[in-house]
Amino acid sequence: MQDKFSKVIEIYTDGACSGNPGPGGWSAIILFNNKKDIIAGFDENTTNNRMEMLAAIKAILEIKNKSKIKIFTDSVYLKNGITEWIHNWKKNNWTNSSKKSVLNQDLWKKLDNLNSYHDIEWVWIKGHNNNKYNEEADKYAVLAMNQRSDISIKS
Repeated sequence: MQDKFSKVIEIYTDGACSGNPGPGGWSAIILFNNKKDIIAGFDENTTNNRMEMLAAIKAILEIKNKSKIKIFTDSVYLKNGITEWIHNWKKNNWTNSSKKSVLNQDLWKKLDNLNSYHDIEWVWIKGHNNNKYNEEADKYAVLAMNQRSDISIKS
């Protein structure tokens, strides 16, 4: 019997911010079936962490059917938040270990719902380390931020 998740969708995400907070951009490179789609967007006033999270959310939202996904991120905050910290945050009514309200709750909750629907493996990769797709995601996040526009390139 063939595994219904025999093909893995690979996604490389990145976020950029000029100032923190300040104008920011996000981008995702989505690889599946020998195709490459690029999506990117911007926000006038945001943080680098929100852009990293939004890149993952927007990319996952592109996948309509329940799928096996591998997300590559250079954000320790995103990777550890969704794979480790979120369990305690939810148990503690969205408060962190310092008893303060968790930052970016709106995005964490969206990401948690998406993460529960799909079979997602989260992989941390070192940024700016000659990873072709991470570099490309960075380029488009910066471009979206600088041009203050959304980008969509579908193959």
